[in-house]
Amino acid sequence: MLAALTALLAGMLLVLAPPARAGTDDGCVSSPEAGCLAGSVRGSDGPAGGVEIQVEGPESTETVTTGEDGTWSAAITANGTYTLTLDVGTLPEGQQLLSPDDNPRDLRAVVGATRQVNFELGDPEAVDEAPSGESGTGGTDPMVDAEGGEIIGEEAPRGGSTITPQRIAQQAAAGLRFGLVLALASVGLSLIYGTTGLSSFSHGEQVTLGALLTYVFASVLGWPLVPAIILAVALCASTGWLQDAGIWKPLRRRGVGLVQGMIVTIGLALALQYLFQLVFGGGTVSILNYIPGTWTIGPVRLNIPSYYAMGISVVALSAVGYFLLRTRTGRATRAVSDNPALAAASGIDVDRIIRLVWVVSAGLAGLAGVLLALIFNGANWTLGMQMLLLMFAAVTLGGLGTAFGALVGSLVIGMVVEMANLVVPTDLKYASALLILILVLLVRPQGILGRAERIG
Repeated sequence: MLAALTALLAGMLLVLAPPARAGTDDGCVSSPEAGCLAGSVRGSDGPAGGVEIQVEGPESTETVTTGEDGTWSAAITANGTYTLTLDVGTLPEGQQLLSPDDNPRDLRAVVGATRQVNFELGDPEAVDEAPSGESGTGGTDPMVDAEGGEIIGEEAPRGGSTITPQRIAQQAAAGLRFGLVLALASVGLSLIYGTTGLSSFSHGEQVTLGALLTYVFASVLGWPLVPAIILAVALCASTGWLQDAGIWKPLRRRGVGLVQGMIVTIGLALALQYLFQLVFGGGTVSILNYIPGTWTIGPVRLNIPSYYAMGISVVALSAVGYFLLRTRTGRATRAVSDNPALAAASGIDVDRIIRLVWVVSAGLAGLAGVLLALIFNGANWTLGMQMLLLMFAAVTLGGLGTAFGALVGSLVIGMVVEMANLVVPTDLKYASALLILILVLLVRPQGILGRAERIG
């Protein structure tokens, strides 16, 4: 497992680290000095060629025309707000925008990144029946504005646009990607709860720490990406050791209750959040100075870091599963999670196991932060806070205290969050995940893989 993880990281170095410029399938090339606006115009009859789109930016205005495959692109040289205006007079006969209210369209774009914007067409009758909303690619790959901290990316539908097999596949791939990365952090949170009974609200800050440390090593100090990632994850794991040695073990010895411990984690989370804001500022920092393009597999198109992130997540989660099921220490960890008193009576050093759990959990959370920062090409001081509620939802959905339950719960949450973009506004996609959590718990209160407990 370690060899596979190292190989994946080495592959990331080859793809992400070289200064070669990254192109898109549309001909535009993003680099540290230039960015791209790109997308397609497609209707029910296929791609629409010869459609003119005016791109008005802070420094210039140009008009681009879609090719025979319906794709278009325009280079940008400044961060800012751009206005896209599709000339409806150049549309194929009988075709019209599914969301006419979205033309013209204002959006943020930054140098060094590619912003995907698609226009969907349809018959006039279909337009009349479809509610107005923001049309787009169906993808939800966000990229982060390195100047103002605004999350930007592929235009995601707000509901009402047509649901096509391509959009379903794209959203499913994005859901799998998000679920796997979420699982890295959620498994650690579940292990902490299983061995100590503590709900750690500061676990999200380990995610933030991993992302920001990678930024420091890779962008500020100029290290190669792979050594920067390895050191960032190692330092995150060491903070788990420090937390248990300096806070949690002394509190356990003094018999501090779980509620008091939970309050300590809330205070620690707040302290770390504002420390991150003080050191790194309130904006967003970027790890890569350019986006290395995309890979298209069938109907799915994701940026290259997404594929590596999924591969690394699978290897890391497989290594955790092997550790828990096949090693003596892993079996001891499960024994402590099942019954700490009985495990101690059997000769297991409970404190040593808990210390190990804190180290592994912090390292996994740090790795999750690194991968999120690479996928989104940025991070800020609120990254972990935004992930925390979804981590708790995944752990609860899968079954409290079960690592494999956290994995299943994370995949479910990831898929629900991204697939919800097909039918609900983007702003409500996280609420849909919490709705699924409530519905599952109504049917199975112990979670998907949790064990029912007898009361009374």
